[in-house]
Amino acid sequence: MIYFIVPVYNEELNIEELASSLKKVLPEREKFFVFIDDHSTDNTLKNIDLYFGSMKYHIITKEKNAGPGDSFNIGFEYLLDKTLKEDLIITIEADNTSSLEILDKMVTISELGYGIVLASPYAQGGGFEETTLIRKILSFVANTALRFIFDIKVLTLSSFYRVYKPEAITQIKNKYGVIIEEPGFICMVEVLIKAIRCKISIIEVPMVLSSNKRKGRSKMKIMRTMINYSAFLLKNIFKK
Repeated sequence: MIYFIVPVYNEELNIEELASSLKKVLPEREKFFVFIDDHSTDNTLKNIDLYFGSMKYHIITKEKNAGPGDSFNIGFEYLLDKTLKEDLIITIEADNTSSLEILDKMVTISELGYGIVLASPYAQGGGFEETTLIRKILSFVANTALRFIFDIKVLTLSSFYRVYKPEAITQIKNKYGVIIEEPGFICMVEVLIKAIRCKISIIEVPMVLSSNKRKGRSKMKIMRTMINYSAFLLKNIFKK
């Protein structure tokens, strides 16, 4: 079984294309989609029921908006008792910016024995399409600083798009007691650092991030994310 964790927040404009794309990938594998709704105020839930109606899915709704990190943690916890060793967990954003064309390759590499496979715009062959200069600069600076401070060898730290073996998530939970504590967009950095400290095997696959495929505005607030990154550094730099 391939399980997808998809956090959603006011993504009504993107759900139809997301459903169309996810129907086509990994046609030989059984798929199950877990949507965690971060208290959407539009027709996101209605559109999930409409466009994913022919597929296996489950929606977890939150009573208040708490951020993507909170959503991913809920999704991981929901799946911990359901996944088996041969299953895989895929995390992905709902706005269609990540390329599903590389998913088959990511799954194949994962099954070679890697605990986490990262989709990486910074790996050779990856890149960005129609992303603003300020976002590119901030992403580069943040990734570079975090790699240096935490001695991380991978190039892309914060991408949502990943393939996990369930035992990798269990290993993180067993060591730290909680999979994700950070509620904001830095949550994927937290998971990666925890995975590295658990000595989980990690590999990157090049990906082109296509912001032009997103309908509507990005949910990431630049200033708030910068503050969260700074607070995360101060809180975690001496942790093991």
